[in-house]
Amino acid sequence: MQQIRRPLGVQLARALAERGVELVFGIPGVHNQEIYRGLDAAGLRHVLARHEQGAGFMADGYARATGRPGVACVISGPGLCNLMTPLGQSWSDSVSVLAISSCLPNGGAADHRLHEMRDQRGAAAAVTAWSEEARDAEHAYALLDRAFTGFGERRPRPVHLQLPIPLLEGDAPEPPPALRPQSPSAPDPGLVTRAARLLAEARRPLMILGGGCAGAAREARALAARLGAASFVTTAGRGVIAPGDPLHFGSFLARPDSAREIAHADVVLVAGCALSETDLWRAAPGFDEQARVIRLDLDPAILAADARSELRLAGDAAAGMAMLTEALGPGAPAAGWRPERIEAARRRWFAEIDAERPGLLAVIDALREALPPEAMVFSDMTQIAYAAVEAWPAPAPGLWHHPSGFGTLGYALPAAIGAAVGRPDVPVVALAGDYGVQYTIQELGTAVELGLPLPLIVWDNERLGEIEASMRAAQIAPHAVHQRNPDFCALARAWGAGAETPESLDAIAPALERAFAAQTPTLIRLTPDLA
Repeated sequence: MQQIRRPLGVQLARALAERGVELVFGIPGVHNQEIYRGLDAAGLRHVLARHEQGAGFMADGYARATGRPGVACVISGPGLCNLMTPLGQSWSDSVSVLAISSCLPNGGAADHRLHEMRDQRGAAAAVTAWSEEARDAEHAYALLDRAFTGFGERRPRPVHLQLPIPLLEGDAPEPPPALRPQSPSAPDPGLVTRAARLLAEARRPLMILGGGCAGAAREARALAARLGAASFVTTAGRGVIAPGDPLHFGSFLARPDSAREIAHADVVLVAGCALSETDLWRAAPGFDEQARVIRLDLDPAILAADARSELRLAGDAAAGMAMLTEALGPGAPAAGWRPERIEAARRRWFAEIDAERPGLLAVIDALREALPPEAMVFSDMTQIAYAAVEAWPAPAPGLWHHPSGFGTLGYALPAAIGAAVGRPDVPVVALAGDYGVQYTIQELGTAVELGLPLPLIVWDNERLGEIEASMRAAQIAPHAVHQRNPDFCALARAWGAGAETPESLDAIAPALERAFAAQTPTLIRLTPDLA
């Protein structure tokens, strides 16, 4: 059969569609316009962001909400630079994002061309699993397969593919059929048997579960019940254990005296969790010196860096925990944990949050009661979110997404847009602070164009509240922490969005109900007066 040659930009769009892509987020420019030549013919939908940073966060939110890779398309030079903050967030939170950019030919030699960079590929490599430049069309197709098989087989990470402008413009052969990723590997059965033996002997087993267990809630809950294990989850692991489980401590790992509860365990299983600084906010988890520790993770780098664990199981969390439950067989769960101890710890931590951030728990409770249980929340780096990711119980994984690792401002709104486009069947909410929302508030225009019934909740306390508190705690006179905010409601209406400022906690639910029923996004401004 004769090959039909077309410009690589056209063939690339077809290759993306054949690999399951339905949607591309981005901004066209003269350097990447060839990619846009083939979008319609390939049946790909494009969402025009107002800024490349917004496009990257949209791709991230889309990936988290749908479980499919998000794709962002940008120009060379400043376009890719603007995308690097979202890529850093996707890297730290293990999200599958494919960044496609144009690049200058001949390695971008320093001859003062438009969008010139000294090392564009290397710059993107700092925040991706890999960053590669296609040498020719066949290499471009091979890199696409490397990306999509990697998303399905290993720990998800963003990747960057750049294409020289002359290559995009030149004729190319048709792309080959897509390679299909293999299922993530299961851990070694022999190690699972040894781990099950340790867990069976435990009097007070403890499970610490992270975002790598988001697809393993059923297996995690079954294993916890069989063991009689207490449990903690990270911010990314919220919902893996049911909130009503009497032995579930919740997402309070970052509370300093959670170390005391962890030290009470005699065997600890850490699954799908890096135990990073942003999981703990202390130097070490707090394992007792005599405790036996088992690690289960898909990422060999995490296991290789762990010198404390007695057993390190490399493999998929769902498969690993199912194998452990099977290896344990029937039997009575351990009875060393008392629900009263766990409930006392939870009450203590709720009281700490209330003392640290007076009034916020009441606002959080009002929001939680007003939202449908299946709603997805995308939050920003803001005090109300810091309190909520501890105090708001998630009934299932994947319902709350917070930029934990990289910790970037401006995440919530564009990520929520990406999620709402990818999952129109689910209510989606953005929750941002008054300072962080201004990083990407221009994406309200994108949400209006798309006709999204998306509530954007803005906590407006006219300050960088967390930084102000940190400065005071460090005995630094608060400096540069108060800003002049715009009239957020007037700004939203200028884009054609709705806007409301509830005057009481009881007014929050009706405002959200109207927002979900609207044909446009609605900015809902909340102030400390509510609390």
